[in-house]
Amino acid sequence: MHKKNARLIIGMLLIVITTVLFAILPKIYNNDFLLFNLMLYIALSEGLNLIYGFTGYLPFGYVGFFGTGAYSASILILLLHVGVIPAILLGGVTASAVGIILTPLLRLSGAYFAIANLAASQAIYYIISNPHLENITQGPYGIMLSSVYNATASYNAMLFVLFFSLVLVLFFRQSKFGLSLLSIKEDSITASVAGVNVVLARTIAWLLSAFVAGLCGGVFAWYTSVFYPETVFGLNISIFAIVFVLFGGASTLLGPLVGAIILYGMYNFIGISTPQYFQLIYGFLIIVFVLFLPDGVISLFKKVRKYVP
Repeated sequence: MHKKNARLIIGMLLIVITTVLFAILPKIYNNDFLLFNLMLYIALSEGLNLIYGFTGYLPFGYVGFFGTGAYSASILILLLHVGVIPAILLGGVTASAVGIILTPLLRLSGAYFAIANLAASQAIYYIISNPHLENITQGPYGIMLSSVYNATASYNAMLFVLFFSLVLVLFFRQSKFGLSLLSIKEDSITASVAGVNVVLARTIAWLLSAFVAGLCGGVFAWYTSVFYPETVFGLNISIFAIVFVLFGGASTLLGPLVGAIILYGMYNFIGISTPQYFQLIYGFLIIVFVLFLPDGVISLFKKVRKYVP
């Protein structure tokens, strides 16, 4: 079988198995909060993978899209009485709209892009948490969505966002569009000479990545129902997503999935069993993995890597 077709079939099976597992796990494992957060970080990692894995842009301020989605959906629900699902979708659209405003950042590269992106996310945070905007964003006092709280429905919504993010990455992995992005990542000038519209391709990946983060933020707001600006604009959200992608392996469907499951599992295990040494052990493990596996866990399977979705 051709390796591309084999990769597609394996990828589709992986998506189905992952989705079905998260659909039935709440019936046999009584910790919905952990399962929800695991789905959230897998989806966020896959969303970040769209821009970092396929273009090489590392968005340290990725959490800005997440927080924008959370606040946009919440404001639409509370002030305009929009239905929850349409509000979450519009939260994703709003995050993409912010992405359009930030499109000029794509002219930067490397550390300059990462720092500028981080600064932009902090700017959004300070706007949202401004006490003078209390009538709209509730300022620093947080948002309460208890009137629409529904743990089961929000869990299922996160399951759909997870499915959507996995399908998007598989499309990138299998399509000519994804190949053109990877060619831009390797050498944008050569890709441009070969006929690839570099600016358009990067912008599409950037906006889709922002849309996924916005959806995640909207569903997170629904699930938690009470949150503060610090909760949805915390830098640790970006760091977790980045580390999960780097650990598992960028530009693949499987890499961020494996990274999130292993590292988030360790994060919860170490944090509960030895909380006093949590930061030290977790940081040490990440350094070891990055030093010895710079291309992620997927690089261990060199002989079968061409079949990895």
